Amino acid sequence: MNSAQAPVATVERLGITKDQLILEVGFDYADCDLQIRSAITQKSGTDFLNSDSQEVVDAVILWWREDDGDLVDELVDALTYLTEDGPIWLFTPKAGRPGHVEASDIQDAAPTAGMSQTTTFSAGADWSATRLVARHAGSNIKKKNK
Repeated sequence: MNSAQAPVATVERLGITKDQLILEVGFDYADCDLQIRSAITQKSGTDFLNSDSQEVVDAVILWWREDDGDLVDELVDALTYLTEDGPIWLFTPKAGRPGHVEASDIQDAAPTAGMSQTTTFSAGADWSATRLVARHAGSNIKKKNK
């Protein structure tokens, strides 16, 4: 789907549910989608946690721009907060927007950080959302032994 979705529809695609704890990284009032943020907190009924938190979280919202540094390092850091099955939702500016991140950069960073990319979709007028999940070493061993 190439068209921008309403914030509520975006949150539904993210799979956010009531009472989830969500860590937010990379937020900036200057360029983040405030409607999506608001829709996420309304759906979960909780405020975002920041990287100062010591909580284990159900999901991570990571706003990432081309010049934000090393994506692999940021993904590895985000994994330390995440439950075993929780996703990292990587929000990146769409093509043609300032800070756009090439899809190949995400595809290269994810496996290096021990993650798999599962889906990407348009999340508002200016952002794309990419779902990343931790790869589990045990699941690969089980598949090889079958």
